[in-house]
Amino acid sequence: MSSLAGTTALVRLALRRDRIILAAFIVILVVMVAASASATVKLYPDEASRVKTAAAVNGATSTLAMYGPIHDETSSGALATFKMGIMGAVAVAVLALFIVVRHTRSEEETGRLELLGATVVGRQAPLTAALLVAAGAGLVAGAGTALGSIAVGMPAAGSVLMGLGFACLGVAFAAVAGVTAQLVKSARTAAGLAGAVLGVAYLVRGIGDAAAASGLGWVSWLSPLGWWQQTRPYAGDRWWVLALLLGFAAVMSALAYVLAARRDFAAGLLPDRPGPATAAARLRSPLALAWRLQRAGFFAWAAVFVVIGLVVGGLAANVGSFLTSPQARDFITRLGGEQSIRDAFLAVELGFAGVFAAVYGVQAAMRLRSEETALRAEPLLATAVGRVKWAWSHLTIALVGSALLLVVVGVSAGLVSALQVGDSGQLGRLVVAALVQIPAVWVIIGIVVAAFGLAPRLVALGWVALIGFMLLGELGALFNLSRAVMDISPFAHVPRMPGGHLAAAPLLWLTAIAAGLIVIGLAGFRRRDVG
Repeated sequence: MSSLAGTTALVRLALRRDRIILAAFIVILVVMVAASASATVKLYPDEASRVKTAAAVNGATSTLAMYGPIHDETSSGALATFKMGIMGAVAVAVLALFIVVRHTRSEEETGRLELLGATVVGRQAPLTAALLVAAGAGLVAGAGTALGSIAVGMPAAGSVLMGLGFACLGVAFAAVAGVTAQLVKSARTAAGLAGAVLGVAYLVRGIGDAAAASGLGWVSWLSPLGWWQQTRPYAGDRWWVLALLLGFAAVMSALAYVLAARRDFAAGLLPDRPGPATAAARLRSPLALAWRLQRAGFFAWAAVFVVIGLVVGGLAANVGSFLTSPQARDFITRLGGEQSIRDAFLAVELGFAGVFAAVYGVQAAMRLRSEETALRAEPLLATAVGRVKWAWSHLTIALVGSALLLVVVGVSAGLVSALQVGDSGQLGRLVVAALVQIPAVWVIIGIVVAAFGLAPRLVALGWVALIGFMLLGELGALFNLSRAVMDISPFAHVPRMPGGHLAAAPLLWLTAIAAGLIVIGLAGFRRRDVG
């Protein structure tokens, strides 16, 4: 039997299982990139405004570290994609990591791949199928991005180059995940290692871009994300740089196949660290166990939120230099503020932080379903631990963790902003502005819990709801949607802080809705079968 036997069937199975999340991801990416490009063209209609704004971007070290430089200050395309370009590239890389780990190491860990392996499935078929699905998803995402950008008026050559860059970067990090999946036996550890590689690549690129004026611009060439950025869509179109990404992908893929041939099934090449023979006293409760399982993810998210807060706080003091046209000022003010451009900018960015906190909350709450399907919940529920108590353990992590992340971003942004403008009152203002996002985030978590209790197979509705609410928030102001449509999103009811009026009523209503959804979900979980 060929080592690749069954690859086609595994590809079809993976596409069948991931059809919803893949479609949702691609739609979001295409809409976000196209909407951002369209809005930027309207905000900076003339070359003078683009040059002035690009000069401000390239002169801000924090912005360069976060998003990279604008290589052509006169290009509307380069200005329109300098932010969403790098964010889209990172998103495609994360998707590729998720796909490969999910359909290789995760399948081995749960035992499903062993059942498939007993049929006509070759040893290399699972890895090959995962790489093909990840590459296909990246290619479709890239093609959709290119078509969407062209549709809103971006130059065709630059749009195609950006889309191909997304696809090549996805293939490269799929191969990275293929390697990490061979090194360790835990899917969570494999995903963490691959994510760490992506994080280092982002950091190295940021260092090179931020320190380019000091002669360290070459450092960004040590990162695959730096290679993507050096393709320079809409600013010179360096097609040849794509060869670096494809070469890196080929080397890492070959390494993954070599390592896969050298390890035992369901084992990793790196030795496992033996744990203690008995559990510590601090692990003698469901909440303690849930924290032990989720703490690494929380700390990683907290580090990201610290960086977001530092960047937002640092940019707030100089935001006026980025808004060089009356249309830009009016747009930012309409989106998030009432008193000043600075407050408007902070309100918009902290609103984005609320959405990111909801992403963490959904991820943490969905751990309930993953523990159940992996059959790790049943042994706990067979003891004196009740269903509701066990569910509350992971739910507490989701609720409290998302709130703490918003505290982190508020404190870090407030400290930097206070130092920038010389006003210690900024700390309190921005912490409050971050905290008002919590009830809306909890509503999203409530949707996940309700689905978990009533229809566990539809628990992914949490992602669908979050994506829908995010699109309403992003596109509502751009396309002048009616207020009734905008109000469907819980984030539409959050007071726009700082600069706006702190109204307690909508926050109380959102909290009540979240509590109701959670109660419904827990009641449903008590009555349904486990499994």
